[in-house]
Amino acid sequence: MAEEKSACAKGFHETAIHVDVKEYYGNVLKKSSDLNTNACVTPAKPYPAFIRQALKKVHPEVSARYYGCGLVVPESLEGCRILDLGSGSGRDCYMLSQLVGEKGHVTGIDMTEDQLEVARQHVNYHMKEFGYKKPNVNFVQGFIETLTEAGLEKNSFDIIISNCVVNLSPDKKQVLAEAYGVLKDGGELYFSDVYSSARLTEEIKNHKVLWGECLGGALWWKDLVHLAEEVGFTTPRLVTATIITVDNKELQDVLGDFKFVSATYRLFKVPKGNTKPCRVMYNGGITGVEDSFQFDCHYTFKANEAMEVDGEVAAILTHSRFSEDFTFQQPGGPCEPCGVKPKAGVVDPIELALQLEKQGPGSTTGGCCSTQSASCCK
Repeated sequence: MAEEKSACAKGFHETAIHVDVKEYYGNVLKKSSDLNTNACVTPAKPYPAFIRQALKKVHPEVSARYYGCGLVVPESLEGCRILDLGSGSGRDCYMLSQLVGEKGHVTGIDMTEDQLEVARQHVNYHMKEFGYKKPNVNFVQGFIETLTEAGLEKNSFDIIISNCVVNLSPDKKQVLAEAYGVLKDGGELYFSDVYSSARLTEEIKNHKVLWGECLGGALWWKDLVHLAEEVGFTTPRLVTATIITVDNKELQDVLGDFKFVSATYRLFKVPKGNTKPCRVMYNGGITGVEDSFQFDCHYTFKANEAMEVDGEVAAILTHSRFSEDFTFQQPGGPCEPCGVKPKAGVVDPIELALQLEKQGPGSTTGGCCSTQSASCCK
């Protein structure tokens, strides 16, 4: 463990924002109830039963210091190597540890010593609880802007998750670039974060409490699309979104008319540009989504029902870990149209969140994204 504690990137100089964030999450916040907004505790959608069961096995002290803004559990995790950016007290790491299994591995990286101390104290407890002979979790101290300097190898992870942490970085593009670098080809960045309805004012961005509460550093959602594509990722695929509320009157006055959402996106490191729309069929059987797999707010795949997808999704399904979960008609070649137009295009997460709010609890897709899967060609 001593080696991990000294793994903080040597060539990276922390900014005033890093110092403020470490102070806020290390000393100001002691438990979730200390937060002034629901930005860092908002679940994007109800937890499935198998995830609830996994969370029940996480030590209460670890769960009490959880500040995530969504559910960061992508599908098909068995045996995967996962990296958690800004892992904090380790709640998501320990939950994912159970889902990847003893043959998989989860690494958490965080810059806050107090949070890492809580996470590390409970490694043996969780491995005993899960019935594992050796740990499949480790924690590294370092900055999410400099993953390789913290000792993480390039092209070494199948999946990267992050839960309400990217907004805390002053250099979002560097975070995305580092994530892209340590992902394997075909890998995925699946993360929940906070986004704003427009670019924020300097007053908001310089407000220490709002930054610590995950609002001051929120990206305008359109900027995420541009930054991801500049780094090399596929266009961000919006999974779901939830409106964030601010109950503190003083903070409301500073924020004015800006709206905020917690949104979950998936970005992939796959070849771009050559794949055409294609007809695919979900084979079923992925844990937790055996019969119906919601890939994003555009596409919900029903087991053994064919549907046509846009070229980018065809490339993702062909080159990622999902390739064996789908049957493709002429993979990599042209597909005969089947009467249903493939869905594509960037979705406004605030618009989606408002529509889901109208539909009531439990909704995961809707409005511009349609609640129906475009099944065809059975």
